[in-house]
Amino acid sequence: MSDRYCVFGHPVGHSRSPRIHALFAEQCGQAMTYEAIEAPREDFAGAWHAFVAAGGCGANVTVPFKEEGYRVADVLSQRARRAGAVNTLIHGRDGRTYADTTDGVGLVRDLEAHGVTLDGARILVLGAGGAVRGVLDPLLAAGPQSLHIANRTAEKAVSLAADFHPQERGQHQTRVTGSGYDALEGPFDVVINGTSASLGGELPPLPETLLAADGVAYDMMYAADPTVFLQWASARGARTIDGLGMLVEQAAESFFLWRHVRPDTAPVRDTLRREL
Repeated sequence: MSDRYCVFGHPVGHSRSPRIHALFAEQCGQAMTYEAIEAPREDFAGAWHAFVAAGGCGANVTVPFKEEGYRVADVLSQRARRAGAVNTLIHGRDGRTYADTTDGVGLVRDLEAHGVTLDGARILVLGAGGAVRGVLDPLLAAGPQSLHIANRTAEKAVSLAADFHPQERGQHQTRVTGSGYDALEGPFDVVINGTSASLGGELPPLPETLLAADGVAYDMMYAADPTVFLQWASARGARTIDGLGMLVEQAAESFFLWRHVRPDTAPVRDTLRREL
């Protein structure tokens, strides 16, 4: 009998998670199924508990339910507590719901897989929403020299930076700062676009001096063609990477949490790239 997993979202029909986890399961010889479930916006908790009652073992959680996933958890990982949201739920043998977030780990692993050095780097993250909050802890754990958050609403960026100030973290003494776009001063070694602007073909107002001479531009979004942000960065000499690998890497971490087996992500990433 196969163990049952799913991804919850609303909408969720576009999700590539079922395809990714089917490839992982085949590669690792795991007896499991994985489906997409569109939960009602007003009752995510009910959808999760119904799934568990029907034999569900674990789930991924995507928009708009990442904070609701946080609230249904009985046990939160440290990185989930820091993020204030989760993307992975586990139905434990003790009947409790365990929750984690793997987005930040996925981002860092994808950057490392592309040979990007984060230790000692000057990092800029664009945006101050939930997607950005969820990746800051793993980025800071990689030991950058500095991390700056820029957002259209400067107050949100400054507040988020204060939440991750190293004096509170007791980890790397990375300088964490925030500002509006109008106060940006480069250059940065790594610029990560965590805004949703790419979905609408828009570009945040960025200065020409943003990127270092050998800088890397990373968009957490992905598409068959380069996003507007990546086109802008490429025209200014940056090396560009989209978020497809992050999607696969965060899924691999969820798969590991469920199955205690770590899949090889490279062939899965290559398969998805061909299918775009």
